[in-house]
Amino acid sequence: MTELKGKKVAILATNGFEESELFEPKNALEENGAEVHIISPETGKITAWKHGEWSRKADVNKALADAEVADYDALMLPGGVINPDKLRRDPNAIKFVRDFTVSGKPVAAICHGPQLLIDAEVVDGKIMTSFFSIKKDLQNAGANWVDQEVVIDDNLITSRNPNDIGAFNQKLIETIAEGKHK
Repeated sequence: MTELKGKKVAILATNGFEESELFEPKNALEENGAEVHIISPETGKITAWKHGEWSRKADVNKALADAEVADYDALMLPGGVINPDKLRRDPNAIKFVRDFTVSGKPVAAICHGPQLLIDAEVVDGKIMTSFFSIKKDLQNAGANWVDQEVVIDDNLITSRNPNDIGAFNQKLIETIAEGKHK
């Protein structure tokens, strides 16, 4: 495994995140030495979604209003149908995602997570993947959508669904270890 000691990773999420798409990458990052903060517009705890039901809770480490791109080495965007749809309505979340992406630091999004990248207007000309139901959304925003378990284009890492988490985690860890792109 790649050593991520000294690296800080932000996970931007809110109520309705897909359980496996937050907890599995978070655990993999921490097992590799990264410090991981869950950032949310909410404070306290946020609740996962799993198989059409509310599920586990996650502690929010930092309020979005207090989060600074400069404090983190990478950003991870879990999916779920509810989570990115709620976050994309929040101008502060969109600004955080845009600022992170243009910084050149790694930004990873799985499943429906790329919806935030669409609203941040950072997908034009990028090769990306996602959950199949947002393929057309990405294409309409200018992305070149491909059906692969994980895709890296510059500092963007995208993946299709929970079945791809192993490959997603591996590329996320490798890319964070490499550091800033551009």
